[in-house]
Amino acid sequence: MTDVPPVSRSSDSAAAYPASLAQAPAQAVVLAGGQGSRLRPYTDDRPKPMVEIPGTGVPIIGHQLAWLAAEGVTDAVVSCGHLAEVLQDWLAKADLPLRVTTVVEEEPLGRGGGLKYAARHLPHPDRAWYATNGDIWTRFSLREMAAFHAERGATATLALARPRIPWGAVETNEFGQVLDFIESPPSPYLINAGVYVFGPEFAALLPDLGDHERTTFPRLARERRLAGFPLPQGAYWRAIDTAKDLTEAARELAAQSGS
Repeated sequence: MTDVPPVSRSSDSAAAYPASLAQAPAQAVVLAGGQGSRLRPYTDDRPKPMVEIPGTGVPIIGHQLAWLAAEGVTDAVVSCGHLAEVLQDWLAKADLPLRVTTVVEEEPLGRGGGLKYAARHLPHPDRAWYATNGDIWTRFSLREMAAFHAERGATATLALARPRIPWGAVETNEFGQVLDFIESPPSPYLINAGVYVFGPEFAALLPDLGDHERTTFPRLARERRLAGFPLPQGAYWRAIDTAKDLTEAARELAAQSGS
């Protein structure tokens, strides 16, 4: 496979969790069933995770599986939906760095139901597992995230990103005078980055039908069993939602390769 953004490691966090690094999960679920309507025409004949990052020759799912394998994952369950056969055909022919099982929902189950259905096919249901949305292109240390999760005794841990605002910002003073223009500043808020660590008990808390972000996550948050892992400074993260995201991802990769 082609070059991908390097894993970003935080020396401080690595030193904080040395005893837990060996507990990192070796299994993962990739949610790859989205239609990707905002990525048309790229998704007219393929599911969203099968869209290639320009300049790499590899679809998003290929980058994800390479990253998971590099982080110690040996088994992945890929949950398919829209144009599932295209994704399954690519997985069957690709030289993959880990074992992959695909599952297809016979009827829409929602994000939580789909995650629960896919989790039933994990090889070790009594062990912790990772999950990632199928449209995320990122590189950071999953082992450090798993250690963070274990140190806090969490049932579920979300990776948290601070994306850049797509507009320019204007800085003013107390008199209303414009001081500066800031192009695409970082958001003041952290967002769910679409990458997770789940304890073995988490699957039973998922709805059979519906959205876990409206049911399971709020419940765990109230019970203080949900943790948030801020991505290390300098970690690469991008959600591929639109054609503009593809263009910017390609530009960022080219800039990184040239540096």
